Amino acid sequence: MATTADFKNGLFIEYNGKIYTIVQFQHVKPGKGGAFVRTKLKSIETGKVIENTFNAGVKVNVVRVERRPYQFLYNDDLGYHFMHQETFEQITIGEHMIDNADLLKEGQYVEMMVEAENENILTCELPPFVEMEVTYTEPGLKGDTASSTALKPATVETGATINVPLFINTGDKIKIDTRTREYAERVK
Repeated sequence: MATTADFKNGLFIEYNGKIYTIVQFQHVKPGKGGAFVRTKLKSIETGKVIENTFNAGVKVNVVRVERRPYQFLYNDDLGYHFMHQETFEQITIGEHMIDNADLLKEGQYVEMMVEAENENILTCELPPFVEMEVTYTEPGLKGDTASSTALKPATVETGATINVPLFINTGDKIKIDTRTREYAERVK
């Protein structure tokens, strides 16, 4: 058990029978009345962010979550198959547990969030940036921009579509931010 004084960003707590992570919190001491903590909680199951206010000193259940290294092997009708990097144990999870699953390519390393007490897998996190090869994009014509930030759609090797600058061509390797699905830079 922990109290609101133990809150920090990234802490996993049990709230209304579900597991949430604290995205943001703020201790508030009004001039009149008791202190409270205003929080933004992200649901592990749905990914929705809710706002909640806790009275100061309220006890909450902290969920112990471990980050474990896995390697993506392949996906099929059963789901996405991963292998633990140290024990070589293989697991299968559903696509709904992976943010931006279409940016996963075979052999890629990810981190699984595992509830330590019950060994339940909560989520799968891709690395912040991945390198992909552009398999198709329309050629960008010089001078067809109204602004310097003109973008065009490009399909990468996993089938995902990303908006890229006009100078990117088919066959180029690009770095993609997996959190925002945006083009980061061209890779040499």
